[in-house]
Amino acid sequence: MRIAQAIAAALVGHLLAFGAHADPLAVGVAAPLSGGAELLGRQIEAGAKLAAHALEAELTIADDGCTAAGGEAAARRFAQARAQAVVGFLCMESLEAAAPILKNAGIPVIAIGVRNDSLTDRRERTGWPVFRLGPRGDDERNAVASILTRLWKDAHFAIVDDGTIYGRELAETFRAQAEQAALKPVFVDTFRPGLENQTALVGRLKRSGATHVFVGGDAEDIAIMGRDAATLEAGITFAGGEALRAPYGDVALTTGTLMIALPEWAEVADPRSLEAFRANGAIAEGYALPAYAAVQVARAAAGGSQPLEEALSGRGFATAIGPIRFDAKGDLTQNPYRLFHFDGQRFLLAEVQ
Repeated sequence: MRIAQAIAAALVGHLLAFGAHADPLAVGVAAPLSGGAELLGRQIEAGAKLAAHALEAELTIADDGCTAAGGEAAARRFAQARAQAVVGFLCMESLEAAAPILKNAGIPVIAIGVRNDSLTDRRERTGWPVFRLGPRGDDERNAVASILTRLWKDAHFAIVDDGTIYGRELAETFRAQAEQAALKPVFVDTFRPGLENQTALVGRLKRSGATHVFVGGDAEDIAIMGRDAATLEAGITFAGGEALRAPYGDVALTTGTLMIALPEWAEVADPRSLEAFRANGAIAEGYALPAYAAVQVARAAAGGSQPLEEALSGRGFATAIGPIRFDAKGDLTQNPYRLFHFDGQRFLLAEVQ
């Protein structure tokens, strides 16, 4: 009798759980499905479709074209379709045009590609219900500063940049945070990028006593510095930002080169999610996994009694790319950038002490 009662209770529980998700979640997907960014948009589309199939969601897919006109048209389509949430958006132009319409329709957005700091910094003024499942524009330089300040606290380090806005901002943010931690670089300079060799710069670094050097520059310049440092037996470890993900020409990166960058999501994703991609013949590349995760977040947030926008705030979500939690502005509470080291073939995740 007890066994029968237990089975009956289990069946009721199963039916109740199924009933809680019986109504499909209506999700809008905004992505550039034409033009120069179409390849990235197709990644979003593939990831969202796969998640929708697994999580009882119905999609309305719109080509936002990465333009203001496309974003506005997509938003009106989502409102007409009575979407409960929208995922996607790679470009600020389309999201800025869509956000006021989606706000008026009460539809929250989980954006996966827009990095502009102003998107969420203006949240209190705009009231846009946008949650960013991706990095802010300042996350890379803040990660460089915080990671290397801890990692090199006992090292003789130097900071050089190539004079570009990107390189200078990385270098200055690191230098400022190091100074706040009472750390002073042994050498600071701006170098001339694109040279066939950087022997003169490496010679000055060696004479300064630097054993570790952060370079605000591109992969090719860092590779050339590493080669020239080896030739001069300078004993220097070089580090750079996510520009090191780019091709670096004929000169290979030196083993031990450090990089602060976003993970390759397929390398850190939940194995079950990767298996779902493989089983459906889909490729887990680029924005496919973040799009999958965005639908997961929307589905989980819709499972309670709170309005969806409230449910997205102040709680954590388990996703294919790891735990996700948004702060009061809608940004990720944890900086997604990580430290990697080059093993001679590829970059591997490194531990920060």
